[in-house]
Amino acid sequence: MAECAATCAGPELAAGEGWPPATPAWLAGRIRAGRCPPDPAFDQLLPRDLQQVSSEYWTPLPVALAAARWLEEQGTDRVVDIGAGPGKFCLTVALASRCEVVGFEHRPRLVAVARALARQFGVEQRASFVEGSLRETPLPQGGAYYLYNPFAENLYGPSDALGDDVELSCARYALDVRSVLDTFRRAPQGTLVLTYNGFGGGMPSSYEPIRTARDLPCVLRMWRKTRASDDGGFSAAGAD
Repeated sequence: MAECAATCAGPELAAGEGWPPATPAWLAGRIRAGRCPPDPAFDQLLPRDLQQVSSEYWTPLPVALAAARWLEEQGTDRVVDIGAGPGKFCLTVALASRCEVVGFEHRPRLVAVARALARQFGVEQRASFVEGSLRETPLPQGGAYYLYNPFAENLYGPSDALGDDVELSCARYALDVRSVLDTFRRAPQGTLVLTYNGFGGGMPSSYEPIRTARDLPCVLRMWRKTRASDDGGFSAAGAD
């Protein structure tokens, strides 16, 4: 989630305001073939109220496909999406790569939508979703973690939030950022972290950026933990 958005441009992007109905089979075939469907076609599978906020809150398809390629190149077996929403990133990566993908999300309704979409796409064996908050539920382990500024909603005003079914506050923002930093510091050497528009904190000094894409509305970056421990500081590399 962030204050940037993208849609897939290209020959499949139709003119006009309306979109012909897209089926999971149609979308899956193009994603598996490395072709990028238009974001609105994917978003039509979401409940109407979630369609209206998808471009602000959830990963654009071009970003998810780029991340899938990077993860494939690294031979990653399992990636955890922190703040998975209705599963747009997870489902795209599961279709476009051989990775097992685990979405971690604190809103029960979004978890239910994501699980239903995984069944529709036929990837429920490789795309699963865990409901919980960082303070109460252990974060699933993976060889890689993905974050699209997942804690920013804590800083929005009440009228801009997705709903009032979870606690949102500046204090929670700080705690969640600190929690993922602790996870990254404890992670084994070789762990990958992908950030799209950051996550609210700097990467620990034990991580180095190894891939960067700046041709997207926000910067997509992949980091690798190159040292088993750090000095408690932050990496000076890769700052925008």
